[in-house]
Amino acid sequence: MRDGRSPTDGSTAADMGEQTLRRISRRLMPLLFVLYLLAYIDRQNVSYAKLEMVDALGLSEAAYGLGASLFFLGYFLFEAPSNVILARVGARVWFARILGTWGLITVALGFTRDATMFYVLRFLLGAAEAGFFPGVLYVLTLWYPQARRARMVGWFMIASAVANAVGSLIGGALLEMGGLWGLAGWQWIFVATGIPAVLMTPVVLLALPSRPADARFLSATEKAWLADTLAAEPKQVADGSAWRAMIDPDVLRLAALYFAMPLGAYGLSYWLPTIVRGFGASDLQNGLLNIVPWMCVAFALWAVPRHAARHGANRWHIVAPMLVAAAALIGSVVLPGAAVKFACLCLAAAAVFAGQPMFWSVPQRLLTGAHAAAGLAAINSIGNLGGFVAQNAVPAVRDATGSNLTPMALLSAALAISAAGFFLLLPRIERTR
Repeated sequence: MRDGRSPTDGSTAADMGEQTLRRISRRLMPLLFVLYLLAYIDRQNVSYAKLEMVDALGLSEAAYGLGASLFFLGYFLFEAPSNVILARVGARVWFARILGTWGLITVALGFTRDATMFYVLRFLLGAAEAGFFPGVLYVLTLWYPQARRARMVGWFMIASAVANAVGSLIGGALLEMGGLWGLAGWQWIFVATGIPAVLMTPVVLLALPSRPADARFLSATEKAWLADTLAAEPKQVADGSAWRAMIDPDVLRLAALYFAMPLGAYGLSYWLPTIVRGFGASDLQNGLLNIVPWMCVAFALWAVPRHAARHGANRWHIVAPMLVAAAALIGSVVLPGAAVKFACLCLAAAAVFAGQPMFWSVPQRLLTGAHAAAGLAAINSIGNLGGFVAQNAVPAVRDATGSNLTPMALLSAALAISAAGFFLLLPRIERTR
């Protein structure tokens, strides 16, 4: 059957549903995947630029960490307003705006002259990108029934793993380009990773529907099936003021529990190139080696939601990966041998991301409408302050102690405490809705 045509008369409702969801996935998910790939590369490129930029700007590790972390402060302040606007104007226009502005700011980072300019641009990058990730989570609630969302979030988040792997490869290679056209290696990292985002802006305007009703690739029958299916799902929270979500007690509890996930993820990804360099790897070898942990992350983001779909999702799909990540982070420092340490880093990276698709399925199920748009943004923005803490506390602790164990222990303890919180509080939150 070609796009836009009705299904055959013999199609069952189940066939119609699978056909509709497959068509949506073919058209929607590759584009969202590419956009998140670019977003993650543009927020993580500072970890490779750091290898040269610290000396070029005369910064300490802690001062550079502060500049890198200001991204999350801008993200925090502007994420909820961004998602509220998205709910009003639609994904097509708002995602294009987000993409174009973050690309231009990333390019501008390549021409940073001093610490102040670095700090301002990192803050603006966070403000520009704010709303994209929770915006996608909200958009998925418009296109997929609840039973399918965790898997789609997992597929979408695989882009972050691919981005880190690609970023690792090109980050090391771009550092080797220092001197070409008068630009240092760290400058090439920002310029070469910012331009693709700018070029993708018109693609978003042409290819991304704002909502299912605008999708030319769905027939009227398929649109009706999707609308009826989503309308039939239970609504735990009535549509209300979007801003009320910011003070919803359950939203705040979920944000507090989520905090440790970005803390562990960004603490690990920010320091991974530095740790691997400590093994004696060159810049290019560093980039190649750093592909391995993120391929492990991609596998985990595919495997855990798949296991949950087959055997029934429960809190252990969130708790167990966090506990494994906590143990692996400690092992990456205390266990002997570079190979063993690297294996622990790979396991920690996979585990710290593995529970996130199942976590996000919880607020997607409990919130709806404008409340969902603001609530998802609130959880992500508050939780992502973990990234701000990771890129400040980890280098500050390392500078103060001269030890790799203490900052890794800090990340490990936060993950273990949050895992206990999920185990105890998640059933209570779900009952109260």
